[in-house]
Amino acid sequence: MFLVVRSVFWLTVAYMVIKPGVDFVDAQAMSAQAMAAGQQVIAEQIQAIECDSFQCVGGKAVIAAALQSAPPVGTPMHESPTHGPAPIPRPRPDWAG
Repeated sequence: MFLVVRSVFWLTVAYMVIKPGVDFVDAQAMSAQAMAAGQQVIAEQIQAIECDSFQCVGGKAVIAAALQSAPPVGTPMHESPTHGPAPIPRPRPDWAG
């Protein structure tokens, strides 16, 4: 009996959290926004560092270059077209039955 009560409780909670008609946000757009905000915060922190040596200036330059957003190299795997249908076996010979 306790198992049934516990199941009903968790199903009710799940229904309240994910109820019909909920408009989910675009995960890719939210991810891009979070990455941009994180890069901005890191860039501000790096620019706040006071450098007194050539090594420090070089390190800041390398990190600043790494933070620049690069364009995507190619299309993701799930968007690339298939190269043809899946291979199918040859037909069974007549003498095999």
